[in-house]
Amino acid sequence: MKLFKIAPIAMAILMSGCAVGPDYQAPTTTLDSEYLYQDTAGTIAGERSDINDNAWWTKFNDPVLDQLVADAQNQAIPLKIAAQRIKMAQSYQAAIESFKVPTVNLGAGFGNFQISENDPLLGTAITAKNPATGEDLGLVDDNNSAFFAGATIAWEADLFGRIDRQANAAAIRAEQMVIMREGLVTLITSDVIHNYLQLRGAQERKQIALHTVEDQQRTLELVQLMVKSGYGSKLDEARAKAMLAATKSVIPQLEIAANVHKQRLAILLGETPKQGEQRLSEVMPLPNFTGIVPIGLPADLLNRRPDIRIAEREMAALNEERAAAIAAQYPKVFLTGAPGVLAEDFDDLFSGDSVAWAGSIGVSWNVFDGGRGDAIVEMQEARFDSSVLSYQHSVIAAFGEVETLLQGYGHSQQYVKLVSEAETETTNAVNKAKSLYKAGLSDYLSILDAQRQENMIKDRVVAAKLQTAHMTIGLHKALGGNWQLN
Repeated sequence: MKLFKIAPIAMAILMSGCAVGPDYQAPTTTLDSEYLYQDTAGTIAGERSDINDNAWWTKFNDPVLDQLVADAQNQAIPLKIAAQRIKMAQSYQAAIESFKVPTVNLGAGFGNFQISENDPLLGTAITAKNPATGEDLGLVDDNNSAFFAGATIAWEADLFGRIDRQANAAAIRAEQMVIMREGLVTLITSDVIHNYLQLRGAQERKQIALHTVEDQQRTLELVQLMVKSGYGSKLDEARAKAMLAATKSVIPQLEIAANVHKQRLAILLGETPKQGEQRLSEVMPLPNFTGIVPIGLPADLLNRRPDIRIAEREMAALNEERAAAIAAQYPKVFLTGAPGVLAEDFDDLFSGDSVAWAGSIGVSWNVFDGGRGDAIVEMQEARFDSSVLSYQHSVIAAFGEVETLLQGYGHSQQYVKLVSEAETETTNAVNKAKSLYKAGLSDYLSILDAQRQENMIKDRVVAAKLQTAHMTIGLHKALGGNWQLN
């Protein structure tokens, strides 16, 4: 069959083709050998196997927090949306890669057509007569019908790699969607941890305020007793009442803060406010982080941080799109074929004499487009150059973020230590002031001042712990790593 004569020619053309466009070269970044503040207390510098520990928050030793994180990663609506976007990207990749293989359409049916006797081409063949006898010759029947079955096959021979480059770009875009979901897991998990700790911090500060109210109430009763006995003054009583009222005024604000963080947690978990309230109805103290943050080596950021990984994949994708734009300026070769069977009677449809086929090979080359192809290539080159700059900016910003958080993490721990020492001293000062006041050796101002300092320091202790927790979350997030539980 003649179709087999075309095949060797087509194969020769295919083998002579070659891909065009630049191949992707991964960026080389010169990095410092160590962090500027890597000796921060509570961190370990250097390459360690546990850097990518994806459940570091368990070192808060809080089962409620652990369950919140697990539930958020399984039921958060943004993560479900991200999963669908991954499916979309993978489907798009499959659609682009389908252009690499022939497209085959199958068809079958019955056809009937009537030729007009007045047809300028075939009409005379229908009405032709024998000059000798005057009988119709019947060279062509005016009414025809036939059964048919067959296939149409079309394939673009990707000689210069245009389709292959587009498929590569689509595959990289799918990779980016996966990395973006990983980054979203990190973001949502860190938000859950942050809001949970803020909730517990507000609850603990409220408990401190309630305890202070009880203590100041007893102090007020003491002052009132001293006034009745003639050893105190109405000024002392007014000051005690003012201090008590000021402490009570803080409690509603802390209740508002606790409720806000409960609602934020419910949103992160994809739950209703009622479900969130039921889940977090128990009041618990602020947990303390008991682990050490392994910061690894500076180069680890390039492989762990989602923003850097996405920026690097963006360069790779744009390079493939640039190469595809270059390949689009070269000729396109198409192979088509249409094998099938055709017969007037259905019983004859699958006999050997009913076989019919058609095949062709063609070339399409846009030799003039007013500079449109060159402009597209230049645009893709500009996009690639821009992605290189974006990658460099992401790397520099990442290192700056880690350095800032390392320093902040160290200072926050020093802050906790100092305010904890101050808390012990202010408690001693309050007890001494009360003893001196009862003995008549000092006025009530010393008690008020000591209580004010104690209340302020206790609140600062919780605030300092929250600041350290915030720095711990931020540092783990800045260092990257996989936070996915399953």
